Amino acid sequence: MARIVLRRLIQLAITLIALMTLVFFWLRSLPGGPVDALLGERATPENRARLTRALGYDQPIWIQYGRFLKNVVTGNFGNSIRTGEPVMDVISRSFPATVELAIAAMIIAVGLGIPLGYLAARHRGRVLDNATIVFTLIGISVPIFFLGYLLKDWLTQGIHVFPPSGRITTGMDNTDVTGFFVLDGLLTREFDASADAIWHLVLPALTLATIPLAIIIRITRASVLDVLDEDYVRTAEAKGLRNPTVRKRHVLRNAMLPVITIIGLQTGALLAGAVLTEKVYNWGGLGTLITDSISGSRDYPVLQALILLAAVVFILVNLVVDLSYAIIDPRVRVR
Repeated sequence: MARIVLRRLIQLAITLIALMTLVFFWLRSLPGGPVDALLGERATPENRARLTRALGYDQPIWIQYGRFLKNVVTGNFGNSIRTGEPVMDVISRSFPATVELAIAAMIIAVGLGIPLGYLAARHRGRVLDNATIVFTLIGISVPIFFLGYLLKDWLTQGIHVFPPSGRITTGMDNTDVTGFFVLDGLLTREFDASADAIWHLVLPALTLATIPLAIIIRITRASVLDVLDEDYVRTAEAKGLRNPTVRKRHVLRNAMLPVITIIGLQTGALLAGAVLTEKVYNWGGLGTLITDSISGSRDYPVLQALILLAAVVFILVNLVVDLSYAIIDPRVRVR
């Protein structure tokens, strides 16, 4: 296991360095270079020369690259063009919102997707299986923003079940300790605030979970069907093993590898920024920050940090997935 962890960490470090290199040269390939991109309409020759010296862009490229790597490692991405604050301060306010939303969405997707996929496979060709297939096709086909507006219209304006937007009711935001409002309410013993944050979280999480849920159901169903046709499953059933033992030890465990892969990919995608869902529900997470940084302000320091943050998230999720392989399947550890 230690060799697996070390090998994966080396591979992931190489991947991250390669991505940082791409980001570095992307900034310098912008029309007019990063200086003109930062200055915008104020890009007079005097301002351009002054900012070029201030940012060190007049130095050799290898010195600029070394300083860029050092800044990334130390978390120094400069200041936001839009707000003037340090980039990490801007991101730290939005990151917990997206993480909280993504975790809730994946809890729904995994908690429902694996059991439904398994049941659909066990009842292949029956009503439950056909209904599940139709549901997954709808879930994959319907755009997130359209589903979000439908749910918002039906459940917040029609029958007023859930709040229409935001993360918490105004007046309860004094529990902000870590930025994770559900956790903050528990830490400060403000259980009403925690319950209110969960109530605000339900509808956006359901919206965001739709596509991962549909994909997990389909992958679980297909994987379980493949395993059910294996000889060792038929042998276990012929030997008279109880159904729970066959399901847990022989079917589910052997069917989990592709399911874990898709869970990892979907988790990384959600954490990288649920732009449309956050816009529909005015969530105020990384998706909103990405949109605000691109439209109008061209806040390249923030975008640069968000790109690298998304890469780190994908890398860590892939590491967890690889380690899960080794835990579930002993053959991976042997290799």
